[in-house]
Amino acid sequence: MTGAGGQHRLGPQRNAAIDTAVLDATRELLIERGYSGTSIDAIARRAGVGRPAIYRRWPSKAHIVHDAIYPRLTRPEGSGGDVEEDIALLAAGAVELFGSPATRAAVPGLMSETRGDPELHDLLVDQPLAGVRDELRRRLDEAIADGRVRSGIDSDTLLDVIAGTAIFALSVRDVDDQHRLAESLADLLLHGVLAD
Repeated sequence: MTGAGGQHRLGPQRNAAIDTAVLDATRELLIERGYSGTSIDAIARRAGVGRPAIYRRWPSKAHIVHDAIYPRLTRPEGSGGDVEEDIALLAAGAVELFGSPATRAAVPGLMSETRGDPELHDLLVDQPLAGVRDELRRRLDEAIADGRVRSGIDSDTLLDVIAGTAIFALSVRDVDDQHRLAESLADLLLHGVLAD
């Protein structure tokens, strides 16, 4: 497993079990104590490893938390032929991602930390999302050219609405019915608010 940005500060010996123990401990602590109550010392104790083992892999708590709650993002596969399905899948994926207990506990603190550090923001937010944003832009451009989507739809805004809705609903409003949220979000994106 690689750290945020695809790089670890590796030593000569590498034990994947340490990565797993640290990430599992981080998720547990986030659920129990929240972002501010999760420290590298607490993670090390819970994982049964020393601080140096953690710092060989991650340079900060934000990096560990990021790797613990977010999957490694890749460009979505597929032709992008069905725009409705693509948008419904994006909505469901965002709700599932931001709906896990550890992610719900971590997101507000992690957002605050990355907003205050442009370099950290680029590494943990902009770079991981670049491929997803590029692929969504490509799919929307194809759908616009084919007349399936109206012109003028901005892919970045669309992704922001999907992720922003999921984050706010799950981490701030504390919505419990994730299935209904995903369906409602997809319906709103695909059919709008105004009557025909």
